[in-house]
Amino acid sequence: MIRRLTADDVMENINGLCALLSDAVDSGASIGFLPPLDPIEALAYWDSVRLAVHDGSRILLAAFSGAELAGTVQLDLCMRANGRHRAEVTKLMVHRGARRKGLGTALMAAVEEAARAEGRSLLVLDTRKGDPSEAVYRGTGYQVAGEIPNYARSANGELHPTVLFYKQIE
Repeated sequence: MIRRLTADDVMENINGLCALLSDAVDSGASIGFLPPLDPIEALAYWDSVRLAVHDGSRILLAAFSGAELAGTVQLDLCMRANGRHRAEVTKLMVHRGARRKGLGTALMAAVEEAARAEGRSLLVLDTRKGDPSEAVYRGTGYQVAGEIPNYARSANGELHPTVLFYKQIE
């Protein structure tokens, strides 16, 4: 089951959200953090998400398997007057125990539906080149806009390129 979380829901699910973020970082996902993830940093991150959800600038979708949080994706809504037609898809995370079962694709479909409901017609995102998420994005119809070299640092200090994607939705 995938559902949109409110700011209150973030607090109710904070342990699962922090565990999901830690699992993603520990498994090498390039989502802005390096291992080992400090629990205080994880809490601070989800608090910033809670505030953005509360002010209406971000949508947080969560996938549950029973009562367990299995994945999330976010939609960062451009709030400037000239950009209210677009949004950025961020932080697609699927717990290692739930991967390779179509959950990432389902979350991407759900985030597109949420974007349409908000009147957004252009979605953008980026991912580290060669990551499994790159195949998910290509498989869900995203087009490559370009690459930026040496964009993201991995835990071993190596710099990696990022691939920029976009998708027009109706």
